[in-house]
Amino acid sequence: CSNCSQIPPNQTQKGNHSSHTDFIILGFPGLPEHQGLLFVLFVTIYILTLMENLVLIVTIKLNCQLHTPMYFFLGNLSLLEIFYVSVTVPKLLSNLLLGEKAISLGGCMAQLYFFLSLASSECFLLSAMAYDRYLAICHPLRYPALMNHRACAVLSLGSWLIGFLASFPSIVMISRLQFCRANTIQHFFCDLPPLLKLSCTDTSTIETLDFMAALSVLVTSMLVTGTSYICIFSTVARIPPMAGKRKAFSTCASHLVVVSMFYATTLFMYARPRAVGTFDLNKLVSVLYTVVAPFLNPIIYSLRNREVRETLGRPLHFVFSWLKKRWPLHTKEMPERNWNKRE
Repeated sequence: CSNCSQIPPNQTQKGNHSSHTDFIILGFPGLPEHQGLLFVLFVTIYILTLMENLVLIVTIKLNCQLHTPMYFFLGNLSLLEIFYVSVTVPKLLSNLLLGEKAISLGGCMAQLYFFLSLASSECFLLSAMAYDRYLAICHPLRYPALMNHRACAVLSLGSWLIGFLASFPSIVMISRLQFCRANTIQHFFCDLPPLLKLSCTDTSTIETLDFMAALSVLVTSMLVTGTSYICIFSTVARIPPMAGKRKAFSTCASHLVVVSMFYATTLFMYARPRAVGTFDLNKLVSVLYTVVAPFLNPIIYSLRNREVRETLGRPLHFVFSWLKKRWPLHTKEMPERNWNKRE
C-alpha cells in the first residue's frame, strides 16, 4: 500500500479510516491569558477538597459518638468524593500548568469509566442516605434493628458495586469505536458527549444505551430518594410542636441540599438522548459537579451537624491552647484610662 507510510504511527488503519490512539484535551482555550489564574483556583479547591473530606473521615473514625449509620454513609460519601475529584482535576491541573493536553485512548477510557462509575455510585449512596433518614424519622423505634451494621455494609457495598457495573457495558462499546475525525476533545476531561462526536462510526446505539443506563440509575435513585422524603415530610407534618418539626428537618437539611445540587447538574448533562447547548455551557455545568460540589459537600454537612462541629472544635481548641502555652504573648498591659476625666 503506497499510502501506508503516510499514516502517523499513533493511528491504526481500519478499513478506509484511521483510528486515533491518543487525544488532545482542549481544556479552556477561550481563556489563554488566565491559565495561571485558573490553575491557582483549581489547585486550591482540589487541595481543600482533599483536606475537608479526609478530616471528615478521620473525625468520624475517631469519635465514638459519630459511629452511627448516618455518619457511616457520610464517611463513604467523603471517600467517594476524594476519588471522584481525583479522576479529573489532576489532569486538568497538568493541562493548565504544563500544557500537557495529550491523553492516550486507554487513559481516556479509564478516566471516563471511573468518572461515570463514581457518579453512579454517588447516586445510589445518596439514596441509601435518604432511606436511612426515612427509617430514623418514620420508624424510630425499629431503626436500630432495621439499620444495623450488616444493613449499612450491604447498602454501602451495593452502592459502590452497582455504580461500577452500570457503566461497564457503555465503556466496552465506546472502546470499540473508530475515532477518525479530529482528535481534539472539546472539554477539560474525557466526557461522553464530546468523545462520541469524534467517532466516524454510528454512535446511535451507544447513545441510546448510555441514555437508558443514565436514566435507569437516576430514576431508580431519585425514586428511592423522593419516596423517602415524601414519607419524611408527611410524618414531620403530623408532629405537633414546631420545635420537633425543626429538629426532624435539621437532620435532613444537609442531605437535601447535596441531593438537589447533584441531581440538578447530573440531569442536565446526562439524562437526555443527545447533548444540547454549547460545549462552553457543558463545561460550566461540569465544573459545578466535578469540582465545586465535592468541595462544598463536606462544608454543608459540617456546618449543619452539631456533633461534627463539636468534634472538629476540640482538636482546634487543643492546638490553640498548646500554641498559647508554647509561645505566650508577652504584651505589656496598658494602664486603665479614665475616659470620664477631662484631660
